Amino acid sequence: MIRSELIQKIADENPHLYQRDVERIVNTIFEEVTEAMSRGDRVELRGFGAFSVKQREARVGRNPRTGESVEVEEKHVPFFKTGKLLRDRLNGK
Repeated sequence: MIRSELIQKIADENPHLYQRDVERIVNTIFEEVTEAMSRGDRVELRGFGAFSVKQREARVGRNPRTGESVEVEEKHVPFFKTGKLLRDRLNGK
């Protein structure tokens, strides 16, 4: 499901809301999650999961084409851990 499909589904299930309002709500949610993660905060949606940021240390990697050693800089990557409710639902429990 992509963002536009999510907006359309919510709009279809809530005919009393205008589509532009639903779009604004969905965009605000994504922006807030992104802002919180950019500050290094953890975002938890009970039953769904938790978004956090993990730090990857600098390391020496290899260029697969040439075999040459390459310095890989430290970086921050997004991480998602599923909630128990979502995990159970995916596994048919």
